[in-house]
Amino acid sequence: MNIILFGPQGSGKGTQARLLCDKFGFSYFESGAYLRKLADTHEEMKLIMNSGKLVPDEEFTSYLTAYLDQENLYDDIIFDGFPRTLEQYKFLKVWLNQKQVKINLAIVLEINEEETLKRLGARRLDPKTGKIYNLVTDLPPSDVDINTLVQRDDDKPEAIKKRLALYHERTETLIEGIKKDTNVFRVNGERSIEDIHNDLVGIVEEAKKYEQI
Repeated sequence: MNIILFGPQGSGKGTQARLLCDKFGFSYFESGAYLRKLADTHEEMKLIMNSGKLVPDEEFTSYLTAYLDQENLYDDIIFDGFPRTLEQYKFLKVWLNQKQVKINLAIVLEINEEETLKRLGARRLDPKTGKIYNLVTDLPPSDVDINTLVQRDDDKPEAIKKRLALYHERTETLIEGIKKDTNVFRVNGERSIEDIHNDLVGIVEEAKKYEQI
């Protein structure tokens, strides 16, 4: 089963994706983390990401498929941050069909803009490991010194607002397109982590039953 997890910045996709991976054994592909690693050696990509813009479709998909081929990873994936446009989705759908798998489910975590700004203002990056934490909703473990964490340029207000505008412009169109192929569930992302997780587990379990029929 392959799942696309949607939500604006700060909606808690990473936290919920990791919980679902622990519960069901999914692999987690978080495109933002992967692209940030690429940005370490690609200055042009670094500039694009720091400006709050999206990486062009063709460039994004070529990196993505190369990585998945390298990892021999095609099924039981939670996609977070990809696809972001209808063109990316069409490419992914064709590519997965070639591997004899598909997107089985899409889930949208919904939060408002004010909540997004609040949450991302508390997000911090560990420069040593590349892991991202949130000082409000996803604290680092006790062996990580909070004072060593840094705020990324794309987590500052102006960059956040640009990314939100792109999200609503492109992703909502994408979601409408995905509805033609699979079920899309919208979940209130402004509740507790546990309440959201319980809802998502129920959605995934029901979808798994349907796939077995």
